[in-house]
Amino acid sequence: MSRTDDAILKLKEMITAGELPAGSRLPREADLAARLGLSRNSLREAIRALAMLRILDVRQGDGTYVTSLEPTLLLDTMGFVVDFQQEDSVLHFFEVRRILEPAATAMATHRITEEALAVLEGTLSLGGPDASVETLVQQDILFHQTIAEASGNPVLRALIAGLSAPTLRARVWRGNEQEDARARTIAEHRQIYEALVAGQADVACACATVHIAGVEAWIRRAMADGAS
Repeated sequence: MSRTDDAILKLKEMITAGELPAGSRLPREADLAARLGLSRNSLREAIRALAMLRILDVRQGDGTYVTSLEPTLLLDTMGFVVDFQQEDSVLHFFEVRRILEPAATAMATHRITEEALAVLEGTLSLGGPDASVETLVQQDILFHQTIAEASGNPVLRALIAGLSAPTLRARVWRGNEQEDARARTIAEHRQIYEALVAGQADVACACATVHIAGVEAWIRRAMADGAS
């Protein structure tokens, strides 16, 4: 283990043990290095690494603080990694969506509020016959984000949000190329919505699976046709 890795591990232990809770300020560099038995250079490298991961916030002239440690903040770095994925990896993201989103939908069934249901219902009218593909996709994003938030699990919500961007172009592509994409999307969203209103977790989960799997299947066929 390198000295920097050792420094990162020791800082992590202080944070997870509650010695440095969310929002707290780190002790002076010299004092912290001496306390942990580290060189100041190793400590600085560790702080720099943890700042890149959004665990620490280095404020010039003020000090270094532990961030809120909210899942959404910490998982922002996943979006950075996602940006480097190749175009043909979009199917991998759809596969993960097919696993996570039905689970989130089932969890949301007994937690969703009347306000969130009203948002979902409102999206069903945004994809009318005269709506643009961009409007349809924005409606789709809002629909899925609202359900993810209603799951009550901030980690799941952040993961699903991170998976949305890599599949955006594919969803626009489908909207432009598949003749009945608009009608199918609205119909499948309505089935999910009605299951949520009825409090039927199993049905909502199944409908979400069918919905995402259908989009994934179309993308897979279209990519195969394009390759051939």
